[in-house]
Amino acid sequence: MKHIFQKGNTDRVLLLLHGTGGTEQDLLPVGKMIDPDASVLSVRGNVSENGMPRFFRRLREGVFDEEDLIARTKELNEFLDEASVEYGFDRDNVVAVGYSNGANIAGSLLFHYEKSLAGAVLHHPMVPRRGIEVANQTGLPVFIGAGENDPICPAQETKDLNDYLTHAGANVTVHWERMGHQLTENEVKTAATWYKEQL
Repeated sequence: MKHIFQKGNTDRVLLLLHGTGGTEQDLLPVGKMIDPDASVLSVRGNVSENGMPRFFRRLREGVFDEEDLIARTKELNEFLDEASVEYGFDRDNVVAVGYSNGANIAGSLLFHYEKSLAGAVLHHPMVPRRGIEVANQTGLPVFIGAGENDPICPAQETKDLNDYLTHAGANVTVHWERMGHQLTENEVKTAATWYKEQL
């Protein structure tokens, strides 16, 4: 997977996952705001939708291609295993920071793989899959940033995702902004404060 790795001053690694149409450059400033000392592994999605990079296919707006989602989630999980060997970081100390489509693939990692992440900051995520047993995530810290007026990710999606992850044992914090789907500076700052307290 096309990516950027930047070595930090601590053992923590931030896995940065962009939104639809983004690149591995997009969330680098967000990563710096959340933890300026951590190493950064910023990944570009392998799927192209009309020339826009994504992490998995969708059938239409808000409807995921579940088969592709499962395959791409496995691919990302294996990539993290390989990258930890290549760059010499602790595979058990990776915290995902994702926005929109990137938050969805991070959420899918949590749904499908126990201990795949040490924590997650999910900006405007949806429920990756419904009607499945979510992997055990006991004690895992998760931050969900959501917009009260988000047309792409309705409030019910956030509430349902919170329910799924809480049921799986995760320690979930939900932060609401009175905005739409865009990622605001205040939301990132709130996530950074949460990160310092929880991780």
